[in-house]
Amino acid sequence: MSVGRGSLELNERTRMNSLPSGSPITRRSFLSSSGVTIGAVAAGTLAVDRLAFAQASDTLKIALVGCGGRGSGAANQALNVPGTKLVAMADAFKDRLEGALNNIKQAQGAKVDVPAERQFVGFDGYKQAIALADVVILATPPGFRPFHFEEAVKQGKHVFMEKPVATDGPGVRRVLAAAAEAKAKNLKVGVGLQRHHQPGYLETLKRIHDGAIGDITSLRVYWNDGGVWVNPRKPGQTEMEFQMRNWYYFNWLCGDHICEQHIHNLDVGNWIKNAYPVRCHGMGGRQVRTAKEYGEIFDHHAVEYEYADGSRMYSQCRHIRGAWSSVSEHCVGTKGHADVSGHQIRVSGADAWRFRGTKAVDPYQQEHDDLFAAIRSNTEYNEAFNGAKSSLTAIMGRMATYSGKMVEWDAALNSNITLSPDAFTWDAAMKSLPDAEGFYPIAVPGKTVAV
Repeated sequence: MSVGRGSLELNERTRMNSLPSGSPITRRSFLSSSGVTIGAVAAGTLAVDRLAFAQASDTLKIALVGCGGRGSGAANQALNVPGTKLVAMADAFKDRLEGALNNIKQAQGAKVDVPAERQFVGFDGYKQAIALADVVILATPPGFRPFHFEEAVKQGKHVFMEKPVATDGPGVRRVLAAAAEAKAKNLKVGVGLQRHHQPGYLETLKRIHDGAIGDITSLRVYWNDGGVWVNPRKPGQTEMEFQMRNWYYFNWLCGDHICEQHIHNLDVGNWIKNAYPVRCHGMGGRQVRTAKEYGEIFDHHAVEYEYADGSRMYSQCRHIRGAWSSVSEHCVGTKGHADVSGHQIRVSGADAWRFRGTKAVDPYQQEHDDLFAAIRSNTEYNEAFNGAKSSLTAIMGRMATYSGKMVEWDAALNSNITLSPDAFTWDAAMKSLPDAEGFYPIAVPGKTVAV
């Protein structure tokens, strides 16, 4: 179970267990429960397992779950924070764990103390690694995130988890429930949507929220680039191993690139609006990346999201080499417009504003600095709610492009379609299987049931 954000973001760097399983969740109840503790928590029925606070002199023990490139990067960034030590690691693949351990040791030296007995390989090793730590980094492919997060919160641990935090509606509901429990236990949770920790974005969004361009009427968000790696099938691999080695191309693991990468831009759109869309429709398909090695995902999506006030967010993401590339966000208001990713604002009759503050801040590092500062100071800090909502924004976009239908927020959230296999073993029966020629089933708009 491993992931590499550095290699994926090619243009960057630059319960509901407490509810009956069939109980529908409305958009209103979902949003309201995000900012406050749900009823069972407020009533004190959730036990606080541990004192979730560390004195400044304490060494915070870190466990890494998911040892790919992004996991290694996140671990290094966490260890750059004074008073931290890596004490446990877990991954489904032994080679991934060993490679990450060697790389992190080279960078961090004595801050890495992970002997063989604290190296856990296999699907269940995450539980043992979590038990040994104060802070857990969850950096596996996103399909594992909901139950890994659930376990970390159950054990009373602070968490940094990568985005997206789920790949389907049931997963989002699990994250929401665990987020509420984390809030009740005073646990701190960071999510890898690092733009929220980047000075240029922070200042631009503050000005927009203060009314610099008036009421927001429309947004444009893009993640258009050439795509990512492929790991060819090897003799003797089970279907589970092949899909996990190529997790980016299977929806139960990745959610399609609209979830794995474009979530960043969709999240910024939601941040601008201080809201989440009520519905969306769109189109997409496989036009260029059609070979069997690209699994079951589309190579392009275009989605129109609608917010409750009637404003629209126009979204594009594409994995096609040689085509126009852009990873950016833009918005138009009643008084002007903003190049949000470029940190510029223009208003009619006024001089343009451009962010001229420090650009030396590494947002990937800053998100860890902020999380650990909150742990040390015992400041309320929980990014899981927004992580779940922005993940759902991306998921409902995929539902719209795969089905060709209008998708409502509540329907996406309450979907009972679970993408992951029923068991996590190397010989598990997978829900998506190749045909005799090695091609996987591809969604067909107008026919595919995606919600």
